[in-house]
Amino acid sequence: MDTIDLPLATDSWDEEELKAIEKVVDSHYFTMGKEVEKYEREFADFFGAEFAVMVNSGSSANLLSVASLIFCDKYDLNPGDEVIVPAVSWATTFYPLQQYDLKIKFVDINKHTLNIDIKEIENAISAKTKAVFAVNLLGNSINYKRLLKIADDNNLIIIEDNCESMGAKFNNKYTGTFGVLGTFSTFFSHHISTMEGGMILTDDEDLKNILVSLRAHGWTRDLPESNNLYKKGSNSFYESFNFILPGYNVRPLEIEGAIGTKQLKKLPSIVNGRRENGTYFLELFSDLDSVYIQKEIGESSFFGFPIIVKENANFNRDDLVSELQKNNVDCRPIVAGNFTKNEVIKYFKYTIFGDLKNADFIHNNGLFIGNHHFDIKSKLNSIYKIIRVLESK
Repeated sequence: MDTIDLPLATDSWDEEELKAIEKVVDSHYFTMGKEVEKYEREFADFFGAEFAVMVNSGSSANLLSVASLIFCDKYDLNPGDEVIVPAVSWATTFYPLQQYDLKIKFVDINKHTLNIDIKEIENAISAKTKAVFAVNLLGNSINYKRLLKIADDNNLIIIEDNCESMGAKFNNKYTGTFGVLGTFSTFFSHHISTMEGGMILTDDEDLKNILVSLRAHGWTRDLPESNNLYKKGSNSFYESFNFILPGYNVRPLEIEGAIGTKQLKKLPSIVNGRRENGTYFLELFSDLDSVYIQKEIGESSFFGFPIIVKENANFNRDDLVSELQKNNVDCRPIVAGNFTKNEVIKYFKYTIFGDLKNADFIHNNGLFIGNHHFDIKSKLNSIYKIIRVLESK
């Protein structure tokens, strides 16, 4: 019997990306330059933001976003302040908060959307709470109408980790554009790929300039002549090596920027393909009695398909994983599961609000399989049949 053979990720490159790489190679200019600038402008325009700053990964995008708020006085985010986060996300949602000495408050997720439980956010807010790091998990938007009202009522900063949800929408507005900053990843397995890469969107020019400085050593060289961060002098020699912030070197490559411009043009068709598979998945798998699937909020861009084995199922996650692996279906935990169960948590300053029963449940019972920009309906049918067989045993 043939196996299903469903990888977690595949590329969407063709000759256009290869030509873009060749063009950069022929130019003999490889570090961040005009191709990155072009990609940033097109990315901001596509998503309807004022500014885009490209970096070398989505993780670096999160790092610089947190750092920029620390260094921007208008946002009043300081070491020791409290930031609310979902208990389920990728590690580098949380690491920048730890690295900037912010106190992390973990809140449970909604069992069905897999995003942070908005009711719990309201209850978790304290006098020390300054921000919410909102995560759109696996392509699925948060209900931003409710979240932004909570933020407005409590004077909270909203940062969006949108690394898994490029192309998703809520009320016809792209996720990654609701917060003061929104982060994106273009790692190989994500919606579009520049090999490695990340992007930050913001409408705040002051934050943009801080990001630009932080991205390259904290120097002044890349700042525009007119900015509120630092008054540049007329001596370009001095300004070439003048440092004003404790920055990093997280610059992207020119090749990545060139690839990005080609990939961005494909994003609408990529998301459409993923949504077609996603609609089919929701219709098909909602018929199963033994598993939960993710409830769509807004218009998901369906990074992947979570499957959570129910309490009363007559099989467990290990059984399902074993059957999927036999059929060459790649599967993974749902992001990092309940992150507080990881040993690295001992280095954090954190509290847990209430209990994390839903995060625990998906930690122990959940997995996700890959989605793609091309038709995988027949493979989803086969996976559905595997679960049906497990149900019948």
